[in-house]
Amino acid sequence: MNPLPSSHDAQAERRAQLYGLLGDLPDRQRPIDAALIARHEREGFTVETLLCDLNGIEPVPAYFIRPNHRLPPYPVIVYNHAHGGDYKTGKEELLTGRPSLQNPPFGTLLAHMGCAALCIDHWCFGERRGRSENETFKTMLWRGQVLWGMMVYDSLRAVDYLTTTRNDIDPTRIGTLGLSMGSTMAWWLAALDTRIRLCIDLCCLTDYDALIESRGLELHGVYYYVPALLKHFTTAQINALIAPRPHLSLQGNYDPLTPPHGLDVIDAELTAVYAADGNPNGWQLYRSDTGHYETAVMRQRIIEMLSRTFHL
Repeated sequence: MNPLPSSHDAQAERRAQLYGLLGDLPDRQRPIDAALIARHEREGFTVETLLCDLNGIEPVPAYFIRPNHRLPPYPVIVYNHAHGGDYKTGKEELLTGRPSLQNPPFGTLLAHMGCAALCIDHWCFGERRGRSENETFKTMLWRGQVLWGMMVYDSLRAVDYLTTTRNDIDPTRIGTLGLSMGSTMAWWLAALDTRIRLCIDLCCLTDYDALIESRGLELHGVYYYVPALLKHFTTAQINALIAPRPHLSLQGNYDPLTPPHGLDVIDAELTAVYAADGNPNGWQLYRSDTGHYETAVMRQRIIEMLSRTFHL
């Protein structure tokens, strides 16, 4: 097993290695574009409905929201929707929330705090549903692709969209946030892309070895599995690539997706990494005796982290 990276060069090398495990991906340099389909007003913010060309294979529907009470450039959150076996919701989660999240929905919260947000429909979800997750995974596998890799690719290109085509966002204040599958996407995205200055993940910081030991593999859809990943990376080693950038993780001790022993391992390793990188307060793990859902205290911790990091 490779050691946890500490230097900038070592991180860059490991980041490239992690990206290389994600299968045959489209060219990162291909042009990207987004068409504005509709614009409507909500209480205190504007919602843009977009159709994005991120991967050259299929269009990617998205929502971009911006606050009305402040002038650009805005800090922006790449919001990652959850899975939960709910293939219909997708990006709608940003606007309507879901039962496992507190109210108000994160779109409303972020806008009222003065943040913009972007949420895309991932493969198989929202307006991209129609083929099942299993069918999509198997088709991609035959073609040398990895479903999770294609999802991560779209998220990376979503950041490209924000930084290269929009002049209303602040590229020095980009964060990422999500619950469950969205949590996993948040820490993968932050690990692979240093433009992400803040990572907040809810209820899915899963240590892979602990998940195997607890016989919890069937709790995740097939999207989650990357060939040969465990030959090269642990969960802690992926998350170490976020250091020394701020990272808040919020987990339930009774959540079967995050075995408590695995959280102990991750916490110990990331505490050491952040201390070595000179930002011992940059890594924060909040744990409560709860399950797979956001609590009111978690919501307050998120608000405090956003306010402190982005000076809201």
